[in-house]
Amino acid sequence: IRDRWGTGGAGGHGGQGGGTGGPPLPGQAGMGAAGGAGGLIGNGGAGGDGGVGASGGVAGVGGAGGNAMLIGHGGAGGAGGDSSFANGAAGGAGGAGGHLFGNGGSGGHGGAVTAGNTGIGGAGGVGGDARLIGHGGAGGAGGDRAGALVGRDGGPGGNGGAGGQLYGNGGDGGPGGQGGQAFGANNIGGTGGAGGNGGPAILSGNGGNGGAGGAGGAGGAGGGAGGVGGAGGAPGTGGTLQAAVSGLVTALFGAPGQPGDTGQPG
Repeated sequence: IRDRWGTGGAGGHGGQGGGTGGPPLPGQAGMGAAGGAGGLIGNGGAGGDGGVGASGGVAGVGGAGGNAMLIGHGGAGGAGGDSSFANGAAGGAGGAGGHLFGNGGSGGHGGAVTAGNTGIGGAGGVGGDARLIGHGGAGGAGGDRAGALVGRDGGPGGNGGAGGQLYGNGGDGGPGGQGGQAFGANNIGGTGGAGGNGGPAILSGNGGNGGAGGAGGAGGAGGGAGGVGGAGGAPGTGGTLQAAVSGLVTALFGAPGQPGDTGQPG
C-alpha cells in the first residue's frame, strides 16, 4: 500500500567506471538511481550516489531525491561520484515537498577530484522546492579538488530550493568546494568554488542564506600565489508579505536609523 502510505524506496548506487581499462578508453561509471516517490503520506526516498570514475573514467551523477505526494518531505539527492583524472560528478537534486505540507529535500554533494592534473570538483545538487507549506531544501556542497601540478578549481555549491507558496523559508545555498593546491613551482593555486544562492521565499518567509565560497588552494613553492576564494552566494529574496509589512512600517515610522541615531521622521 505504498501508493497511499509510507516512504519511497532509496535509489540504488551507481557502479564504478574506469578501472583497469583506464585512458584512453575509460569506463563510464553508473549514475545513482532516483529515489522513489512518497505515498499519499510519506517522504520521498533518497537518491543513490553516483559511481566513482577511476583512472579517467567519467564519474556518475547522483540520483534525484524522490518527491513527496501530499504530506511529507522530499528525499535528499545522492552524492556525485568522485573522480581521478576527470571532473567530479554533480550531486542529485533534492525532491519536492508534499503538495499540502513538507520540506524540499537537500541537494547531493558534488563529487571530489582525488588525483590527477585535470578535472574540477563537481557541482552540488540544487535543493528541492516546498510546494505549499514548508521550507526549501538546502543546496549541496561543491566537490573539493585535490592538489595537482597546476591548481584546479573546486566545484560550485548548489542553489537552495524555494519555500512553499503559502509559507516557508528558502533553502540555504551550498558551500563551494575547496580549490586544489598547486604542486608545481610558482604555479597558482586553484580557485575555490562559488557558493550557491539562497532559495527565495514566496509569500511568507525568509529567503535562504547564500552559501560560503570555497577556499582557494595554496600556491606552489617558490612564490606561487594562493588561489582565489570562491564568491559567496546571494541571499534569497524574502516573501512578498514580509516585504509589504516592512514597506508599511517604513512608510509610517521612517527608515530605521543607525545605532545612536534618532531615525528618520515618519
